[in-house]
Amino acid sequence: MKICICGGGSLGHVSAGVLSSCKGVEVSILTNRPSQWGKHITVTDTKGHQYIADIALATNLPAEVIPQADMVFICQPGFLIEKTLRDIKPYLNSDTVVGSIVASTGFFFAAHEVLEKRTPLFAFQRTPFIARVEKYGHSANLLGYKPQVAIAVEGVDDTEAFRQMIEKLFVTPTMLKKNHYEVSLTNSNPILHTGRLYSMWHDWNGEVYDHNIRFYKEWSDDTSQMLIDMDAEFMTLLKKLPVSEGAIPPLLEYYESHDASSLTRKISSIPAFQSIESPMKRCEGGWVPDFESRYFTEDFPFGLKYIWTLAKELGVATPTIDKVYEWGMSKISQ
Repeated sequence: MKICICGGGSLGHVSAGVLSSCKGVEVSILTNRPSQWGKHITVTDTKGHQYIADIALATNLPAEVIPQADMVFICQPGFLIEKTLRDIKPYLNSDTVVGSIVASTGFFFAAHEVLEKRTPLFAFQRTPFIARVEKYGHSANLLGYKPQVAIAVEGVDDTEAFRQMIEKLFVTPTMLKKNHYEVSLTNSNPILHTGRLYSMWHDWNGEVYDHNIRFYKEWSDDTSQMLIDMDAEFMTLLKKLPVSEGAIPPLLEYYESHDASSLTRKISSIPAFQSIESPMKRCEGGWVPDFESRYFTEDFPFGLKYIWTLAKELGVATPTIDKVYEWGMSKISQ
């Protein structure tokens, strides 16, 4: 099987190492920085296990890798997905499967608009790996596997056989969702991040902070209530869509909480989140919000946007989501 990975970020590195270490799999990389990629890549997980694998070709030219690919796998942020799909479209074979490391940044919506209707598609609901680059183009660290991830598949004859193949390739248990809505729409980053940002800075007037706020550790009850209100509107939207009951659990259920205070205690105490900082930048005298961060440029226009748009199309009232979305979009348009 020949797989072309689009994107040279952390997830592209780890996916390249894991996939190309599978027997009978050949991996190529489509990246803007092909000269920095070596012929081999080493990915090391937290238990010291190494995936040592060959890279068949690294290039910035779709014509060199897409026509031969059995699968094209996109490991890129949301703002690049539509462009990448348009770049590869002329070179895709009719049976080439196109996938994405995550669906919640608009992969299926963009693919439906750009690609031929018959194109086989798949995407993960959440990324299967926690990844970091060690040496660009040569090595990376796999900091965590997910216990299970959901995928949606379209245009494939035997979806169960395909699911099993993906599970083997990505060494991660997978479950098949009913349709693309069940992986594309999520109350994770598009609501969790945007609600937190709004709660912190919707009334920011130039204040300089004496430290970079811990995004989760310094969580507040105001933020939790904002999330609860946004999530309630999101759940109302899901009832208007072909989404199975329970396919996307409410945030309170997911975090085993019952109100704002208990949600704050839960989120602020998660060990893996303790050191995560907010999207802020240094300035004279301290720190200020960084409205050019991917928390803004990704989670509003390539996350919350799809929830907001569907709500408008289906006539679902979402006053809390509206004010958060409109505030965030106003910040990235300045």
